[in-house]
Amino acid sequence: MAKFDTKFETKFDLETLSIEELATLRDLAAEKLIEKVAARQAELEAELERLSQYGKPAKKSPAPAAKPRKDDTARGDDGELKAA
Repeated sequence: MAKFDTKFETKFDLETLSIEELATLRDLAAEKLIEKVAARQAELEAELERLSQYGKPAKKSPAPAAKPRKDDTARGDDGELKAA
């Protein structure tokens, strides 16, 4: 079981809570987490919007295709060297 800091332990004595109380606490914590994540996401999106005025927004693009090496260009499909 995870160890909580002392401040949290003083607010909740988890050992004395019933299963129903623990389930309610879990549900409330999940709801609050969803709210905080959504709020933070909105903050980050707003910041990205402000920053986009300075250049193109960064987009993840697929990795570039591998370029043939110079020594590979003189080889055939079978890997044998071609006569020049």
